[in-house]
Amino acid sequence: MKYSEIKELASSLRKNQTPSEKILWKYLRKRRLKGRKFLRQHPIIYESNKSEHFFYIPDFYCAKEKLVIEVDGKIHDFQKEKDEHRDLILKDKGLKILRIKNEELKNIENVIRKIIECFS
Repeated sequence: MKYSEIKELASSLRKNQTPSEKILWKYLRKRRLKGRKFLRQHPIIYESNKSEHFFYIPDFYCAKEKLVIEVDGKIHDFQKEKDEHRDLILKDKGLKILRIKNEELKNIENVIRKIIECFS
């Protein structure tokens, strides 16, 4: 996919957040969590071939901590292999991945604690 198409896709995802992503974003935006800057739906390109790019768009990303946060709904119960493959590629790029299930957001304090535990 071309970079301009990737940017368009990321923008579309930001405009159409899931309810769970909206909940967590309230706690991550504007450096609210320990002063860390988080981006939402930020493309991470892991390979390029001329004008074609291979990428993932995580729900949230903190460059300082090299932390990817994924908020997983029920669909992820049916794509575990795909998610594991994606996680391996991102880990090979030196990133940490934290997966949070939608149900976990009912205890937001616990989720925030998990995120902070991932900080260096």
